[in-house]
Amino acid sequence: MKDAELRKRAQQVIPGGMYGHLNAAIFAPGYPQFFARGEGCRQWDVDGREYIDFMCSWGPVVLGHRHPVVEEAAARQLALGDCLNGPGPIMVELAELLVDTIPSADWAMFSKNGTDATTQALMVARAATGRTKVLMAHGAYHGADPWCTPSPAGTTPNERADLVEFAYNSLESLEAAAATVEGDVAAIIVTPFKHDSFEDQELVEPAFARGARALADRLGAALVIDDVRAGFRIDLRGSWEEYGVRPDLTAWSKAMANGYPIAAVTGTDALRGPAQSLYSTGSFWFSAVAMAAAKATIETLRDTDGIATMFRSGTQLREGLYAQAKAHGFTVNQTGPVTIPWLSFEGDADLSVALHWSDACLRNGVYIHPWHNWFMSAAHSEADVARALEGTDQAFAETRAHFGA
Repeated sequence: MKDAELRKRAQQVIPGGMYGHLNAAIFAPGYPQFFARGEGCRQWDVDGREYIDFMCSWGPVVLGHRHPVVEEAAARQLALGDCLNGPGPIMVELAELLVDTIPSADWAMFSKNGTDATTQALMVARAATGRTKVLMAHGAYHGADPWCTPSPAGTTPNERADLVEFAYNSLESLEAAAATVEGDVAAIIVTPFKHDSFEDQELVEPAFARGARALADRLGAALVIDDVRAGFRIDLRGSWEEYGVRPDLTAWSKAMANGYPIAAVTGTDALRGPAQSLYSTGSFWFSAVAMAAAKATIETLRDTDGIATMFRSGTQLREGLYAQAKAHGFTVNQTGPVTIPWLSFEGDADLSVALHWSDACLRNGVYIHPWHNWFMSAAHSEADVARALEGTDQAFAETRAHFGA
């Protein structure tokens, strides 16, 4: 098996053989570590097994693997140059597109990862306010830098000392958190919905979203939406636009360029000066190929109404899974937007059922995850979802047989 051999070799040259959220050692036993290729809504591992992909490379692939429009745009730019002495014209074109698309955006700054973007957004907020404290929901994931990583290894308590936690969707908790550091709140950072791993997802309550906006205004703090995970899968304009809530700063990445590495912070005119004052940069932040891919991705989502396509396929998947679970005697919760779905089993505190079911899904050609949310792409057709549901139905049957009536 090529995967097993690669894991053995990796152990010799990579700490632990793999690290971070892509470490397959922490998944169910059947999960492959190494992949050979992707096409549309499918991936193939190095041992040749084919999967209908509902992780979309953990979110970045929003149009489908190797989308021709994106690949052509990236290839055109690569033929001209990628990492040059300065950015290409595409940087201005992409910033203009973001400003034209996102109502809360008057400017854009670019980097590479979601962590870059959330960190940069908080730097802008602190530069603007001269304050230090940030209000953040308990358990929320905003990246892997020392200030926000879920693991304390290699960090110091001081690196998290300026965070004040509140309970997501609780205005009372948010207000109480603000009161503990009155006069020193630089920002409130929130995800568009609660998507903590190992827990059912929780859509934002509109009153909470509006209350967070009002509190930020009252405090003179920046409202930062971390749209890294949800951006471009709920609303191209921003995930809280439907509630009439516009942030001061937004962090973007994942689906922005259909798998090419890029992130962005967008912000309002009031924060243009503080953003300009930062020294925040990276040798590869201004690479032109990913910017060309991002422009093509956003334009394609816009012109093909890709989000509506994902909503349709996501609804088809959710309804099919509910029917299957019921038929096989399982009670399940399906939470989050249908474009960023997740399924959990009632009473499955140790995840034993989820782990068995997800492993069975793999054996039946469907790649999902037992404790992290999934992602839809615009490449998931009705036929693809129907084929995937054949695999999940068999997985439910195998799981029922394993655990009994």
